[in-house]
Amino acid sequence: MDPKLRAAFNADFTPEKYAGLVRCVNETEKWPADFRISETPIFLTREFTEEVTRAASEIVRATRTPEFAKHAASAVPKDLEILNESAHPSFHVVDFAVCAEGGRLVPRLIELQAFPSLFGFQLVLLDCICKAYPVIPRDWTSSFGGIKDDAYLELLRRTIIADSQVKSVVLLDIEPEKQKTRVDFAATQTLLGIRPVCVTKIKKRGRQLFYDCDGRKVRIERIYNRVIFDELSQRPDLNLEFRFQDDLDVTWVGHPNWYFRISKHSLPFLKTKHTSPTFFVDEFPAHENIEDYVLKPLYSFAGHGVDMEPTLEKIAALQNPHDWILQKKIEYASFVPTVDGHKSKAEIRMMFVWPDQDRDPTLVNNLVRMSQGKMMGVDFNIDKTWVGASIALHENAESSGVTN
Repeated sequence: MDPKLRAAFNADFTPEKYAGLVRCVNETEKWPADFRISETPIFLTREFTEEVTRAASEIVRATRTPEFAKHAASAVPKDLEILNESAHPSFHVVDFAVCAEGGRLVPRLIELQAFPSLFGFQLVLLDCICKAYPVIPRDWTSSFGGIKDDAYLELLRRTIIADSQVKSVVLLDIEPEKQKTRVDFAATQTLLGIRPVCVTKIKKRGRQLFYDCDGRKVRIERIYNRVIFDELSQRPDLNLEFRFQDDLDVTWVGHPNWYFRISKHSLPFLKTKHTSPTFFVDEFPAHENIEDYVLKPLYSFAGHGVDMEPTLEKIAALQNPHDWILQKKIEYASFVPTVDGHKSKAEIRMMFVWPDQDRDPTLVNNLVRMSQGKMMGVDFNIDKTWVGASIALHENAESSGVTN
């Protein structure tokens, strides 16, 4: 990591400045952050920034091949497949653990998803970081692609809103006002004008969907989908007027099928120098030591069902072994010096956006999950760790100010 800025930041840090950061995050939007904000960003060298960017881009490219399409064809559970799938996902997020190998820090793939992340919140967070910590130079940014604020927002608009009127686009989730990510929903509404709407508030007329907007029913043309099917399946109490599997006259952003196609199901297929050996349980090689692996269910979220200590007896008892993977354990590096004398571990989520008409996805931002405790290498769980950002020097960076 960048030792010069790390030392300067630690020397300048005060609890009052951190309190200012948290206050900024919690007071900028109508809903606060219901997770712990990291006291510090991670300051990356240009070398590491370029490596993690290349690694993420290489993995995203690997999901665009005919070979991958064949592999992903069976990824969507039959009872959850949704009509009118888009030609490509609207979002990619690629999660890396920061590990130490050969005397240097390297990114190692943990998970990937074709599902939206905290695209609104991360812009708010960077703005608050710049306000709270003036020691950080203004040409350091969390946008590793170098995209500036206005271009960032325009890319989100083209992806989520496209040619529709803003009122015809909704952010859909289950009781959005109760979600841990509600601060991102609020930021998205501030930045793009899109309202968060609960699935129970949607009305169906024929093939069309409607919601109440300022006292009148407005037809929904595009759904910025934030519903996790794992959570939806655990809420039989919800009374919905439509099924996701219905033939609906609506555009999904991103389409729910991609949530399954690019996911833990992809890990056995992906083989690069930044990935770890991963197998479907029913294809696990006999010569491998199962104690070196983590057992993960394909269809779960936020680490639910992960077994850090699998055994041959446990996997023999699985009813559907092809719905589980074994991923080689990853050892995280303790590399972020903190003011209390301890060092933190970290994961970096690289965040891509892909409008329908664009040939390629664009890297726009990143999210960091930090901890001084045990890191399991599972889906980002914002309940138990600190959320922040990695920032790096970029010659064309522009200070964030869109949320002032």
